[in-house]
Amino acid sequence: MNKYAIAFIVIIHREFARFITQRSRLLSALVRPLFWLLVFAAGFKSTLGIAIQPPYSTYITYDLYVIPGLVGMVCLFNGMSSSLAMVYDREAGAMKVLMTAPLPRRTILIYKLIGTSLVSIVQVYLFLLIAMAFDVQIPSFGLVEALPAIAVSAYILALAGLILASHIQSLENFAGVMNFVIFPCFFLSSSLYPLWQIEESSEVLFWLSSFNPFTHLVELIRFGLHGNPISMTTGVALTVGILLSTVIHRIFKPEI
Repeated sequence: MNKYAIAFIVIIHREFARFITQRSRLLSALVRPLFWLLVFAAGFKSTLGIAIQPPYSTYITYDLYVIPGLVGMVCLFNGMSSSLAMVYDREAGAMKVLMTAPLPRRTILIYKLIGTSLVSIVQVYLFLLIAMAFDVQIPSFGLVEALPAIAVSAYILALAGLILASHIQSLENFAGVMNFVIFPCFFLSSSLYPLWQIEESSEVLFWLSSFNPFTHLVELIRFGLHGNPISMTTGVALTVGILLSTVIHRIFKPEI
């Protein structure tokens, strides 16, 4: 087994070991979207439905509509949690030690991004299975067909978290990132409401939501769950991820 395979296995194992041992992280990863689904969406289920629009071929209930946004929320928060872990590792010196491995820095960072993405995918499918247990009518075929969209979205958001980590100097600054990056990304998107409804209420919010990259990742997941796993958005997101991955070693610094 060559050094690249060994490094890949070690980094992936480290990511999953951290995720499994930090039970509060697993709990929060599931409780947060389930709270939105079972409390917020349940309150609107009987009064608010979504008119027929792509990718839906019929009228749907609100709880089904918000599922892609909540999947995006899982990936978004895991990407940010990973960035927090990187800031902690950098303060503790672990990232500096990791970067001394006899491998290109870019390769190590890409392996770490893949590990974060795999953890996000596991969280997403746990959430989807629990949602289906609560009678949310997610298409069974969509669980498989949405995998490419979920994987691409998880990788992009993990990449965004790594870029943020390169600019966060201490753990105390992470709360500011939570307030001014994560929540605007989620709320100024099509996660909770269709863009046409946002446009009817506020054109400014509509344009902000339209230019929000998170909106496009949510729609990518939405189309994947409902029978359109590959689209132009998939190609664009994948291209952006590949291009940023080629220069990620120049963006991220093991110490600030």
